[in-house]
Amino acid sequence: MKKLLFFLLCGMLWVSSLKAQQTQYMVFEFVKVENEQLFDYIEFKSLMEKVYRQALNDKRIKGWDFWSLQSGTDNSSFQYIMVTYYNNPVEMMNGLDEQSMMEYTKIAYPHLSSAQVAKLFQESLKMRDMPMRLYMKKITETKDNFQMKPGVLASFDLMKANEGQFDIYEKAEDEVFRPIHQKYVDQGLMGHWSLLRTALPLGSEAKSTHLTMNIYKDYMQFFNAQSYEDINQTAAQREAVNEGLNSRDQKWVYLATLENVVR
Repeated sequence: MKKLLFFLLCGMLWVSSLKAQQTQYMVFEFVKVENEQLFDYIEFKSLMEKVYRQALNDKRIKGWDFWSLQSGTDNSSFQYIMVTYYNNPVEMMNGLDEQSMMEYTKIAYPHLSSAQVAKLFQESLKMRDMPMRLYMKKITETKDNFQMKPGVLASFDLMKANEGQFDIYEKAEDEVFRPIHQKYVDQGLMGHWSLLRTALPLGSEAKSTHLTMNIYKDYMQFFNAQSYEDINQTAAQREAVNEGLNSRDQKWVYLATLENVVR
């Protein structure tokens, strides 16, 4: 009997560990670049793609995206969003230190000397600022086989769950909005949808608690989705949608185009 309980406990721990390993953690870095340095930064992001590809090969990350903002804020705030994908929260919080970045740069550009690599990073630090960084954990998503590639369009919706309605909001997203977005995916009106929750403890004054990613293959699919109206939606479904909307505050929507991707 004791052996049976032991094996059951081990099985439960194994399943729990497996689920934890499958959970995706993401860091969103909102990047500001001065207008006179935009051309130099375009060259720098191409270098960064090669660096993050080396980090992927070294299994330090699961992926990296570089998005160019189309709308959602004025140019004085930020123009780009970098998203780095990690396997677990520890790797996410540790990130890639400057020394690792320089080592990966040396691998990607073997013709550069150590001094040239160091100078490159010092110049890159001067030309960019990161006014906002979000540490997120994916908690639910649609079932699809969408492939991220340059030209893909995304809507990043920053949400703040109303005080005392945290669980209500997440339940609404999973049980009400996820099926709606799954229908969009199945009908070819969307590529992918996911809900992310902040991975760090936040106080009541936090600007946002959640983020939804709405991914479209192009502008045609995006605008078709915006104009779609589900005439078969029942009164009960509409009421559930309204209750879900009332459980949170949509702080801001950022529309962006994917320029560089590492998978």
